[in-house]
Amino acid sequence: MQDIHILRAFVAVAREGSVSRAAQRLHLTQPAVSLKLKQLQQTLELTLFRRHPQGLTLTPDGQTLLPVAEKALAAMSAFNESALALHSTLRGRLRIGTIVDPEFIRLGAFLQRLVERAPQIETELSHGMSGNVLTRVRNGELDVGFYLAAPGSGPPAGTPAVSYRELTHFHYHVVAPPGWGDRLQRAGWEDLAALPWIVTPSDSVHSRLLGGILDPLGLTPNGVAQVDQEACMLDLVRAGIGLSLARDALAMAERQERGLVIAEGVRVPCALSFIWPADRAAEPVISAALDTLDSVWDAIELVGHAGRSVTL
Repeated sequence: MQDIHILRAFVAVAREGSVSRAAQRLHLTQPAVSLKLKQLQQTLELTLFRRHPQGLTLTPDGQTLLPVAEKALAAMSAFNESALALHSTLRGRLRIGTIVDPEFIRLGAFLQRLVERAPQIETELSHGMSGNVLTRVRNGELDVGFYLAAPGSGPPAGTPAVSYRELTHFHYHVVAPPGWGDRLQRAGWEDLAALPWIVTPSDSVHSRLLGGILDPLGLTPNGVAQVDQEACMLDLVRAGIGLSLARDALAMAERQERGLVIAEGVRVPCALSFIWPADRAAEPVISAALDTLDSVWDAIELVGHAGRSVTL
């Protein structure tokens, strides 16, 4: 019987086509992932991957075993879920910091499974900006929360320390009012920064992502209005006030339905993460939340890998 961590490494490398990207996903070092693959292939006496300049691809044997490994991981997740459901005596309150919209962070699926596993846990939701959620987790006002940052960066170092788990990657696009196509044509960041912007407070991921791009260039966005809610920001863009950032799905929907303009060739990568105090991970309520989170996002990844149609 294969170690569950070895199977996770095999599936992650198969999905990513790269040991380095799989290591980032699993929060392991590249040598650790390579060792797990070597152990698996030696145990099975099979070659599961072929190397090529772009990364790794599955051999026919690897392609045969991949769906079996995915089913094994799903079965283990279901087993853990069933086992946790037996702990009906688990009680407590879980204060959760939420961001953006519930559908994007899969809040409904997360809460549903958490209630199924531990019906005695009381949940308390508090909505805010990403940086504000981080501050409140550090201050002990929240137990866990969702957080947005550049991929691989996680929360900035601080005391007390905060652990994080990246759930998915996506992109922000620069969106502009209808009719601004000529102003955005072939525009680079220097051109974009000079145009009017709807800016956000420093706690917002928009502010942090823009700063990460513009600060090294010695640029500052030409802010003409500041808002702290995504809906207000898009309203101002529609009204012709200025530019803003918008997530993949929102940007495409706004272009199709409202005629907003998207700056071509300009995308800002971002990661959605789940955060919690590093010294409290073993607490029963937080541990239950983390296990529930894994089962929800593992299921999403399996569906997305099978159908290759899930985009976040």
